[in-house]
Amino acid sequence: MTQANYDGYRQQLQDLRKRLRGDVSHLTSEALHETGGQASGNLSNTPIHMADLGTDNFEQEFTLGLIQNEEEALEEIAGALDRLDQGVFGRCEECHKDIPKTRLQALPYTRYCVDCARKQQQSS
Repeated sequence: MTQANYDGYRQQLQDLRKRLRGDVSHLTSEALHETGGQASGNLSNTPIHMADLGTDNFEQEFTLGLIQNEEEALEEIAGALDRLDQGVFGRCEECHKDIPKTRLQALPYTRYCVDCARKQQQSS
């Protein structure tokens, strides 16, 4: 891999990290929004209907799940940037073969080639 390729992946990872940080920030504020009363314009904090409370709880849990997924992706991106600094980016951590460019373009923070990733998923 050339230095230009490394620089391109570094920029792609930094852009992705910046976007995900913005998403996490937005999702966090959305997950912590007020439910019931004041959020709906009602003076009471009691929801008007129990179904409204259930919907609010579902949306909050769903949003928290999205935040967790994006935080995990941010950790993987940090790891990929470290691998770039160490000069081992683009090599599978399991079999030590080069990861194909098409996989790196689709998932630039991947640590495994397709075969090893498949094995990892099957063992989990």
